[in-house]
Amino acid sequence: MMASFFDQFMSPSYLGIPLIAIAIALPWVLYPTPSSRWINNRLITVQGWFINRFTSQLMLPLNVGGHKWALLLASLMTFLITINMLGLLPYTFTPTTQLSLNMGFAVPLWLATVVIGMRNQPTIALGHLLPEGTPILLIPVLIIIETISLFIRPLALGVRLTANLTAGHLLIQLIATAVFVLLPMMPTVAILTATVLFLLTLLEVAVAMIQAYVFVLLLSLYLQENV
Repeated sequence: MMASFFDQFMSPSYLGIPLIAIAIALPWVLYPTPSSRWINNRLITVQGWFINRFTSQLMLPLNVGGHKWALLLASLMTFLITINMLGLLPYTFTPTTQLSLNMGFAVPLWLATVVIGMRNQPTIALGHLLPEGTPILLIPVLIIIETISLFIRPLALGVRLTANLTAGHLLIQLIATAVFVLLPMMPTVAILTATVLFLLTLLEVAVAMIQAYVFVLLLSLYLQENV
């Protein structure tokens, strides 16, 4: 029974061919394509309003050099939210529960922010490794600690997204299994458990959106230190 709970996180395959590429590419088909007309439908209007608001809030603390990342970060935010929300539907697969995929997003983007900092302002970028006013005896220790914390950043990004989504999916499956088991024996308890399951599903919808936002927000904060 316990092994079957984790089967939902296995990458689906057909005839030995992994289908995770389809699961990643499919969300892009669902987005409405903006038209050249002056008047758009409600869906495109809401989509444009959401992207504009998110981009303006995200770019607010960044200088003009960081605004070049607006398209990339907004696209990543929309993509992560769509994948996380689709993963809450029955009989679907959530690619963002795979640590390898999340690290594939986190490591290159984090490395790009570090490379930009080293290229544009190497003195300030290296200065982050040693706080001002540090005693001489603590300088080697603090440099090692700050360097380790710098390299842990992409790991924290990937693990945070993976752990939150995985825990939510497991909890939903455990409570849903309890509802089916209790329904023939104790219908009242099963109904109460189903109510908890409904509320937990609403919470997971919020978590799916919040975790995507936190992922992109932390990337923007890393970028803010280096531009």
